[in-house]
Amino acid sequence: MRFGLPIATLAFIFSSSTTCAFIPSSLSKSSAFFTTRLHAEEETKAPEAATAGRPAEIEAGSHDELMYTLGVNLARQLGDIRPLVESNDELTLVAKGLLDAVIGRVDEVEQRKLLATRGEDLNNIIVERANKIRQRIEDAGREMLVEMEQQEGAYKIDGTGVVIHPLEAGPEGWGNGVRPTAASTVKVHYHGTLPDGTIFDSSLGGDPVTIALGQVIPGWKSGLLKMHEGETVMLGIPPESAYGEKGTPDGLIPGGASVFFKVQLVEVLSAGIGGSPKLLGVDGKAVKKGNDGDKAGGGLLGADGKPLFLKTRNG
Repeated sequence: MRFGLPIATLAFIFSSSTTCAFIPSSLSKSSAFFTTRLHAEEETKAPEAATAGRPAEIEAGSHDELMYTLGVNLARQLGDIRPLVESNDELTLVAKGLLDAVIGRVDEVEQRKLLATRGEDLNNIIVERANKIRQRIEDAGREMLVEMEQQEGAYKIDGTGVVIHPLEAGPEGWGNGVRPTAASTVKVHYHGTLPDGTIFDSSLGGDPVTIALGQVIPGWKSGLLKMHEGETVMLGIPPESAYGEKGTPDGLIPGGASVFFKVQLVEVLSAGIGGSPKLLGVDGKAVKKGNDGDKAGGGLLGADGKPLFLKTRNG
């Protein structure tokens, strides 16, 4: 289960049952927050990551460990709040407030009083800092798009901002073979990441995915229309051709983020154009060459009703 909400909906909602929604984990993985280029400029003032591992004084398998696990579980539901604090002192105060509320050191009356008097200020600072994070994400993505376009062979698709970096040619060579149209359904492998390297979706390790071009984001459609069957490319897609200022509803892709896909166009399943002429069998599939040097008829039948085999030039 993932915790947290998109930045677009980030807000402090104060009422009789006050809750606070923080940055989604996909925006700032705790293990990478201080080392990714996305947040590198914040390293000098951001609180340090805690040392990994359970405290040595907690014995494995004990009741203490079980209660410690309960605390870890509650913290995971809260989400990673470190992107919203700018120093260890701030983080210490946040942790103190959390602990005091949990153990009852601050009673319900005092909690309501604090939220009534400082709730608006808290909302403002959360939104302000969340917007700063989003701006850093957008800036990092656009910087990467510029760097990507400067790679040998890379180019930008006019009017879209999408950058294509060719990686591997198809069986008929670059720019040759069947290519899709806007009405095509295609079979692809893909691997999608954010500017900081966070993987948000991938088909690698599984079967290729069948996708209709009319159902994908504009940047994907623009990129695939430039590809030919069998080719592999990197697609760099700016937010205006991806998920815009709001990102995805689940927060997995933050608002303003550029996205980067490694895409292999495995097969154009329908409405493709171009490519070498193909002889199709009655099953609609291309005639394939057999192991014995003959070409199996792919379902073609001769006058005697038996499968037809096409001899090669040397056969």
